[in-house]
Amino acid sequence: MTDQRFQPLSEYVEYPAAEMSRRARDFLAEMRRRRTVRDFSDRPVPRQVIEDCLRTAMTAPSGANMQPWHFAVVQDPRIKRQIRQAAEQVEADFYSGRASNEWLEALAPLGTDENKPFLELAPYLIVIFAQLHGQGNQGQTVKHYYVNESVGIATGFLIAAIHHAGLASLTHTPSPMRFLNEILDRPANERPYLLLAVGYPDRQARVPTISKKRLAEVCQFA
Repeated sequence: MTDQRFQPLSEYVEYPAAEMSRRARDFLAEMRRRRTVRDFSDRPVPRQVIEDCLRTAMTAPSGANMQPWHFAVVQDPRIKRQIRQAAEQVEADFYSGRASNEWLEALAPLGTDENKPFLELAPYLIVIFAQLHGQGNQGQTVKHYYVNESVGIATGFLIAAIHHAGLASLTHTPSPMRFLNEILDRPANERPYLLLAVGYPDRQARVPTISKKRLAEVCQFA
Protein backbone atom coordinates (compact mmCIF):
# COMPACT_ATOMS: atom_id res chain seq x y z
CA MET A 1 0.00 0.00 0.00
CA THR A 2 1.31 3.45 -0.91
CA ASP A 3 1.76 5.87 1.98
CA GLN A 4 -0.17 8.98 0.86
CA ARG A 5 1.73 11.14 3.33
CA PHE A 6 4.79 11.03 1.10
CA GLN A 7 5.44 11.73 -2.56
CA PRO A 8 8.42 11.32 -4.89
CA LEU A 9 11.17 13.96 -4.77
CA SER A 10 10.38 14.99 -8.32
CA GLU A 11 11.60 18.60 -8.35
CA TYR A 12 15.17 18.01 -7.20
CA VAL A 13 17.76 18.94 -9.83
CA GLU A 14 21.29 17.53 -9.68
CA TYR A 15 24.03 19.52 -11.42
CA PRO A 16 27.38 18.31 -12.71
CA ALA A 17 30.20 19.06 -10.25
CA ALA A 18 31.57 21.95 -12.32
CA GLU A 19 28.13 23.55 -12.64
CA MET A 20 27.48 23.04 -8.94
CA SER A 21 30.74 24.82 -8.06
CA ARG A 22 29.94 27.68 -10.42
CA ARG A 23 26.47 28.15 -8.93
CA ALA A 24 27.89 28.12 -5.40
CA ARG A 25 30.52 30.73 -6.31
CA ASP A 26 27.99 32.91 -8.13
CA PHE A 27 25.61 32.88 -5.18
CA LEU A 28 28.45 33.65 -2.78
CA ALA A 29 29.47 36.61 -4.94
CA GLU A 30 25.92 37.90 -5.00
CA MET A 31 25.42 37.59 -1.27
CA ARG A 32 28.76 39.28 -0.57
CA ARG A 33 27.30 42.37 -2.26
CA ARG A 34 24.45 42.43 0.24
CA ARG A 35 24.70 45.24 2.77
CA THR A 36 22.37 46.43 5.47
CA VAL A 37 21.42 50.04 4.73
CA ARG A 38 19.87 52.75 6.85
CA ASP A 39 19.37 55.31 4.09
CA PHE A 40 16.39 54.45 1.91
CA SER A 41 14.84 56.05 -1.13
CA ASP A 42 11.09 56.61 -1.05
CA ARG A 43 10.80 55.19 -4.59
CA PRO A 44 7.83 52.83 -4.81
CA VAL A 45 8.47 49.10 -5.01
CA PRO A 46 6.09 46.80 -6.91
CA ARG A 47 3.94 44.86 -4.47
CA GLN A 48 4.36 41.69 -6.57
CA VAL A 49 8.10 41.71 -5.81
CA ILE A 50 7.43 41.81 -2.08
CA GLU A 51 4.83 39.07 -2.35
CA ASP A 52 7.22 36.77 -4.21
CA CYS A 53 9.97 37.42 -1.65
CA LEU A 54 7.51 36.47 1.08
CA ARG A 55 6.58 33.31 -0.83
CA THR A 56 10.27 32.46 -0.85
CA ALA A 57 10.40 32.91 2.93
CA MET A 58 7.43 30.57 3.24
CA THR A 59 9.41 27.75 1.61
CA ALA A 60 11.68 27.60 4.66
CA PRO A 61 11.76 24.39 6.70
CA SER A 62 10.06 24.51 10.09
CA GLY A 63 9.63 22.29 13.12
CA ALA A 64 6.97 19.64 12.32
CA ASN A 65 6.07 21.82 9.32
CA MET A 66 4.05 24.10 11.63
CA GLN A 67 5.24 27.21 9.75
CA PRO A 68 5.02 29.32 12.92
CA TRP A 69 5.30 32.74 11.31
CA HIS A 70 3.17 35.70 10.33
CA PHE A 71 4.33 38.56 8.11
CA ALA A 72 2.67 41.94 8.64
CA VAL A 73 3.48 44.15 5.65
CA VAL A 74 3.08 47.87 6.26
CA GLN A 75 2.80 50.53 3.55
CA ASP A 76 0.37 52.95 5.18
CA PRO A 77 2.31 56.15 6.13
CA ARG A 78 0.10 56.64 9.17
CA ILE A 79 0.94 53.19 10.56
CA LYS A 80 4.62 53.58 9.72
CA ARG A 81 4.59 56.83 11.67
CA GLN A 82 3.06 55.07 14.69
CA ILE A 83 5.70 52.35 14.51
CA ARG A 84 8.50 54.89 14.26
CA GLN A 85 7.27 56.88 17.24
CA ALA A 86 6.92 53.79 19.43
CA ALA A 87 10.26 52.35 18.31
CA GLU A 88 12.13 55.60 18.92
CA GLN A 89 10.69 55.83 22.42
CA VAL A 90 11.94 52.31 23.18
CA GLU A 91 15.30 53.06 21.59
CA ALA A 92 15.69 56.31 23.53
CA ASP A 93 15.31 54.33 26.75
CA PHE A 94 17.89 51.85 25.47
CA TYR A 95 20.55 54.38 24.52
CA SER A 96 20.01 56.57 27.58
CA GLY A 97 20.20 53.92 30.26
CA ARG A 98 19.27 50.32 29.55
CA ALA A 99 22.28 49.53 27.37
CA SER A 100 25.59 48.84 29.07
CA ASN A 101 28.65 50.90 28.17
CA GLU A 102 30.16 47.78 26.60
CA TRP A 103 27.10 47.38 24.37
CA LEU A 104 27.15 51.03 23.33
CA GLU A 105 30.85 50.79 22.51
CA ALA A 106 30.15 47.78 20.28
CA LEU A 107 27.44 49.73 18.43
CA ALA A 108 29.46 52.93 18.07
CA PRO A 109 31.30 51.96 14.83
CA LEU A 110 27.93 51.39 13.16
CA GLY A 111 26.72 54.91 13.88
CA THR A 112 23.35 53.87 15.31
CA ASP A 113 21.25 55.91 17.72
CA GLU A 114 17.61 56.26 18.77
CA ASN A 115 16.59 58.10 15.58
CA LYS A 116 14.97 55.74 13.06
CA PRO A 117 13.82 57.75 10.02
CA PHE A 118 14.00 54.65 7.83
CA LEU A 119 10.87 53.37 9.54
CA GLU A 120 8.91 56.03 7.68
CA LEU A 121 11.02 56.46 4.56
CA ALA A 122 11.33 52.83 3.42
CA PRO A 123 8.38 51.91 1.17
CA TYR A 124 7.73 48.70 3.10
CA LEU A 125 8.07 47.56 6.67
CA ILE A 126 7.73 43.82 7.15
CA VAL A 127 7.12 42.87 10.76
CA ILE A 128 7.85 39.19 11.32
CA PHE A 129 5.91 37.55 14.13
CA ALA A 130 6.76 34.20 15.71
CA GLN A 131 3.66 32.20 16.57
CA LEU A 132 4.28 30.61 19.96
CA HIS A 133 1.36 28.25 19.34
CA GLY A 134 -1.36 27.82 16.77
CA GLN A 135 -5.07 27.17 16.82
CA GLY A 136 -6.78 24.07 15.47
CA ASN A 137 -10.06 23.86 13.56
CA GLN A 138 -11.95 23.31 16.80
CA GLY A 139 -10.30 26.24 18.54
CA GLN A 140 -7.84 24.06 20.45
CA THR A 141 -4.26 25.13 21.11
CA VAL A 142 -1.75 23.52 18.75
CA LYS A 143 1.83 23.31 19.99
CA HIS A 144 4.53 24.73 17.73
CA TYR A 145 8.05 23.29 17.77
CA TYR A 146 11.41 25.02 17.31
CA VAL A 147 9.70 28.35 16.79
CA ASN A 148 12.77 30.61 17.01
CA GLU A 149 14.81 28.36 14.76
CA SER A 150 12.04 28.10 12.18
CA VAL A 151 11.30 31.82 12.06
CA GLY A 152 15.02 32.60 11.94
CA ILE A 153 15.47 30.40 8.87
CA ALA A 154 12.44 31.97 7.15
CA THR A 155 13.80 35.43 7.92
CA GLY A 156 17.14 34.51 6.35
CA PHE A 157 15.35 33.27 3.23
CA LEU A 158 13.41 36.54 3.09
CA ILE A 159 16.49 38.75 3.40
CA ALA A 160 18.28 36.76 0.68
CA ALA A 161 15.23 36.97 -1.61
CA ILE A 162 14.95 40.72 -1.12
CA HIS A 163 18.60 41.18 -2.02
CA HIS A 164 18.31 38.83 -5.00
CA ALA A 165 15.38 40.90 -6.29
CA GLY A 166 17.56 44.03 -6.28
CA LEU A 167 16.34 45.71 -3.11
CA ALA A 168 17.97 46.58 0.20
CA SER A 169 16.84 45.79 3.73
CA LEU A 170 17.54 46.67 7.33
CA THR A 171 16.93 44.38 10.30
CA HIS A 172 15.60 46.28 13.30
CA THR A 173 14.91 44.82 16.74
CA PRO A 174 13.81 47.45 19.25
CA SER A 175 13.38 45.87 22.65
CA PRO A 176 10.74 45.34 23.88
CA MET A 177 8.68 45.05 20.67
CA ARG A 178 5.23 44.20 22.00
CA PHE A 179 4.00 47.62 20.84
CA LEU A 180 3.90 46.07 17.37
CA ASN A 181 1.15 43.65 18.49
CA GLU A 182 -1.00 46.60 19.52
CA ILE A 183 -0.33 48.76 16.46
CA LEU A 184 -0.84 45.87 14.01
CA ASP A 185 -3.63 44.17 15.96
CA ARG A 186 -1.85 40.84 16.30
CA PRO A 187 -2.89 38.24 18.91
CA ALA A 188 -1.06 37.47 22.14
CA ASN A 189 0.23 34.11 20.88
CA GLU A 190 2.41 35.98 18.37
CA ARG A 191 5.68 37.53 19.47
CA PRO A 192 7.37 40.20 17.35
CA TYR A 193 10.58 38.61 16.11
CA LEU A 194 12.08 41.23 13.84
CA LEU A 195 11.19 44.34 11.88
CA LEU A 196 12.53 44.54 8.33
CA ALA A 197 12.67 47.82 6.40
CA VAL A 198 12.68 47.18 2.64
CA GLY A 199 13.20 49.37 -0.40
CA TYR A 200 15.73 50.88 -2.76
CA PRO A 201 18.83 52.34 -1.10
CA ASP A 202 19.17 56.11 -1.32
CA ARG A 203 21.61 57.17 -4.04
CA GLN A 204 23.76 58.80 -1.35
CA ALA A 205 23.55 55.83 1.04
CA ARG A 206 26.70 55.08 3.01
CA VAL A 207 27.50 51.90 4.93
CA PRO A 208 30.07 51.16 7.64
CA THR A 209 33.45 49.80 6.61
CA ILE A 210 33.33 46.34 8.11
CA SER A 211 34.64 42.87 7.33
CA LYS A 212 33.41 39.34 7.86
CA LYS A 213 35.29 36.59 9.63
CA ARG A 214 37.25 34.10 7.56
CA LEU A 215 35.82 30.62 7.06
CA ALA A 216 38.61 29.09 9.13
CA GLU A 217 37.59 31.23 12.12
CA VAL A 218 34.02 29.96 12.23
CA CYS A 219 34.10 26.51 10.66
CA GLN A 220 35.72 23.15 11.19
CA PHE A 221 35.57 19.97 9.13
CA ALA A 222 35.76 16.75 11.12
